[in-house]
Amino acid sequence: MIVANNTQEVQFALLNNALRAVRVGMIVLDAQERIVLWNRWMEQHAFCTKQSVLGKSFVDLFPELTNSRTHQAIKAALQNNFASLVSQTLNKAPFPLFAGAQERQAGTRVQQAVQVMPIEPSPLLPLQKLCLIQITDVSMAVAREKQLRDLALELKAQVFADGLTGIPNRRRCNEHLEEEFRRAKRTASPLSLIMIDVDLFKDYNDNYGHQKGDECLILVAAALTRILRRPGDLVARYGGEEFIAILPNTDREGALALAERMRSEVESMAIERADSNGSRYVTISLGVITEIPTHNSAISHMIGGADHALYQAKHQGRNCIVVHGSKSAPVPTAA
Repeated sequence: MIVANNTQEVQFALLNNALRAVRVGMIVLDAQERIVLWNRWMEQHAFCTKQSVLGKSFVDLFPELTNSRTHQAIKAALQNNFASLVSQTLNKAPFPLFAGAQERQAGTRVQQAVQVMPIEPSPLLPLQKLCLIQITDVSMAVAREKQLRDLALELKAQVFADGLTGIPNRRRCNEHLEEEFRRAKRTASPLSLIMIDVDLFKDYNDNYGHQKGDECLILVAAALTRILRRPGDLVARYGGEEFIAILPNTDREGALALAERMRSEVESMAIERADSNGSRYVTISLGVITEIPTHNSAISHMIGGADHALYQAKHQGRNCIVVHGSKSAPVPTAA
């Protein structure tokens, strides 16, 4: 039991035991940046004993940290009595510290939070300038944050993905369209939409069953997605057997060329159907609209225009493309 009149020896022994027990790294430097304290945690994680480092210069022991943010913080503490918290975002693992021998061999450092603080003079060291470097292993916290971010991204992907086809759903379509519509308005660039519908899909579904109908939609979605290669382009399931393609910075000719590639890609899959008087294979009809949005433009107008063009394509032969605002007949397709 420790009594009130503890001797300095008992206090020193208690302090020494506390330094050995704490689960953070502690380094104390003198005014010449020489190491005067190196606790047990540092021995375990730096794989250097106290006897091997005491009296050594900080930069001799850690040459890679010369003039680093941590080294600058040490100078500020010793010269100006400034305390610093080294940014973990920019300095995730400044010290060569490892959880164990296996991690050391692999070069996998522990993630670190580093604080540098001046130590106030004491009666025993009235003129000595010292600073304390405190290092905390935050690897588990960083790993948990990463897991949470990954989970959030996974949940977001599920929210924005169509449950059947796996491509973006209507909710994601609406969000992306709003973003690209604002961008096109801001940059005065063309924005194109393609509305796509599987021809006579109800008949196909009734004849082959819902399972086959689902398989058909999955194949069509994959075919449409294969055509688009730019990061900003997006194909989404708009509802039922209807799909939509959003094409930023794409003029009418470019949108028409992509629409024809989509039409051809679906037809070339040769998904057989024997339930209609039309093609022997599953086909699609497409409606195209292109605009350079202005202050008075509205997304609803573009969607309505593409939908109207699609309506014309379906009632003028199917398996074809109609461009909104065009006075010509449906775009002829290759035989």
